[in-house]
Amino acid sequence: MKKRSILLVDDSPDMLEVLRRQLRAMRYNTFQSTSVTDAIDMLKHARVDLLITDMRMPGLDGMYLVKYAKSKFPDLPVLVVTGFPSVSGAVEAVKSGAMDYLSKPFTTKELQQAVAQVLEQRYGSAENPPPEKGEAGSSIHYHGIIGRSEAVRDLIDLIERIKDTKVTTLIQGESGTGKELIARAIHYSGPYHQAPFVAVNCGAIPENLLESELFGFVKGAFTGAYETRPGFFHAANGGTIFLDEIGNASPAVQARLLRVIQEKEVKMVGSNEADKVDLRIIAATNSDLHAMSRKGQFREDLYYRLNVIGFNTPPLRERRSDIPLLANYFLDKFAKAFDRSRPVVDQEVMQRLKAHDWPGNIRELENTIQRALIMSDGIIRAKDLPGYIHTAASDQERLVPSTGLLSLAEVEYRHIQKVLAAVDGNKTAAAKILGINRKTLRMKLRQGDKES
Repeated sequence: MKKRSILLVDDSPDMLEVLRRQLRAMRYNTFQSTSVTDAIDMLKHARVDLLITDMRMPGLDGMYLVKYAKSKFPDLPVLVVTGFPSVSGAVEAVKSGAMDYLSKPFTTKELQQAVAQVLEQRYGSAENPPPEKGEAGSSIHYHGIIGRSEAVRDLIDLIERIKDTKVTTLIQGESGTGKELIARAIHYSGPYHQAPFVAVNCGAIPENLLESELFGFVKGAFTGAYETRPGFFHAANGGTIFLDEIGNASPAVQARLLRVIQEKEVKMVGSNEADKVDLRIIAATNSDLHAMSRKGQFREDLYYRLNVIGFNTPPLRERRSDIPLLANYFLDKFAKAFDRSRPVVDQEVMQRLKAHDWPGNIRELENTIQRALIMSDGIIRAKDLPGYIHTAASDQERLVPSTGLLSLAEVEYRHIQKVLAAVDGNKTAAAKILGINRKTLRMKLRQGDKES
């Protein structure tokens, strides 16, 4: 299923964050820009279904952007957001090509209605496009990303929309969810795949060395700098640099990184001269950078410059339908690596794998499959799994001790899981079958997960 993608343009990072969160809750992909210049560059390279822009911005304003979009992308719908004093300007923008305007302050419901109305006018429907025939049941192998769930399809759709650009991207998610895999997919699926891809783990390099490793240094810059040495940014020039665990970067590194993004240039430690660079920056973290920025633990301006395109990698427990595909992939991988015949997997084992919550996510599943293959005698049985998976599976039974029967909450939770499995994790379809809305479904899933 391909989600509609919306480009948000506002010089206020706080406003962008509010819009982003509201629209993501409505299941839209969002791109963000704090300037008209950056927005125009994104319109040229990314696939956008709707443009939402503020009117009053320094430099080139929203009116300029509306007229530009009308001239260059006449089929692109535009929704103008404006303060009360600028309503007359919004009306002028509508005359110049915008389809509608929304006055500040507005509620989430008003935003939803305005977006739905504009999309319906342009595309005949406010809903995200339906999946292509046969799409829901087919498996995906996309540059190392494996699955068939709705969450995986959403990830790949967003990658497809940005792969031809060098737009700055932030990937957030739990450890082991495949953040570097997504970064590599963005790089190797696009036109710059023959250019360098440089991965840097900011958490693995000592803080006092990270700055010089990233940006390079000149001879004599500090004790031990016996020669001039370019940094990782120089090595990635023309391609992509992947900054993993960016939340660990020191204030000094954050300041230098902001300069790279804004000025497209790198200054070596100890040098007064800057080198121009042309590269794509993809950052990743398992921390909540937005919360860190609010607490003063991470530069707020850098957070918004990194989060032009935001990915949230789903944990494995939210894409259980992908577990059999991933398990079989790892079985093939390790059978080949160990030069062994691929073992048969007992049905009970697969059920236990699907029942486990995988706090370590895909990395934990990979290690579990590797261990099971080594321990097996040609058939992987329950005894070949780690003991904690047995315990987790037993705990999930959650029987009422006095009767041996399931509680009503457990019966409901299991039924919801069966419905989700039947529709391949599609929460919208599941909610429709269950006769509840998506918000209620999410609440019941959270309650069930807490009791697991």
